[in-house]
Amino acid sequence: MSLRSTISTPSGKQRYVRRMFATIADRYDLITVFLSYGLDRKWKDRLIRLAAITADDRVLDLACGTGDILFRAAKNARLAVGLDVTLRMLQLAAAKRSPFGRSGAGAKANAPLVAGDMLALPFPPSQFTVVTVGYGLRNVPDIEQAIDEIARVLVPGGRLLSLDFNRPAQPLLRAAYLLYLTIVGSTLGFVLHRDPDTYRYIPESIRNYPGAAGVARLLEQRRFTDVRVVPLLGGLMTIHVARRSG
Repeated sequence: MSLRSTISTPSGKQRYVRRMFATIADRYDLITVFLSYGLDRKWKDRLIRLAAITADDRVLDLACGTGDILFRAAKNARLAVGLDVTLRMLQLAAAKRSPFGRSGAGAKANAPLVAGDMLALPFPPSQFTVVTVGYGLRNVPDIEQAIDEIARVLVPGGRLLSLDFNRPAQPLLRAAYLLYLTIVGSTLGFVLHRDPDTYRYIPESIRNYPGAAGVARLLEQRRFTDVRVVPLLGGLMTIHVARRSG
């Protein structure tokens, strides 16, 4: 069965994504930097600035991976919780944590890690004032359900910030972009894992992704207001900023 057909159903995508992230976890940071031309850290810094986190905030970082956004948030928040479905990602994030204090890098100590699914968050309603997501919404098998879960755990007026690839609306630009990601992803997958599909998943996931404008519409339809799309890398990447309605 081809990769495209494998991820064409919610159950197939869920199985593939879980297996893939378990496979790539130890190289995740390297690949993220490589595919972002080294700009990934700047984008995450931008997301944190847009979040305007204060000492009163309780932050939930979804699809936290190895903790890059989580530990940035923890520097200012009262509490920052990281959730990921991949145990190896959480192990790598835990290895980055400092056991000392709350200031500077020591803020990592104020960042508990939780294994869980974005489609069924293991938290009560209205638990967090901020939810951040890095490359997460594109990978869930049901974006609408994920948005509903995010809205459920946010307090009224709480903020959502999501960083992800975009799906360019212009057909020629989209075709060129997906071709580039397919060639680079296939090469990396073969070199690092002897499996071209490993990183070719990225352009395949973008094909079925509603894109920045589509995600913005879903947010507006599902209990979010003040929705903004912040373009990065000429619009090939975006940050969504939204507020949970009252």
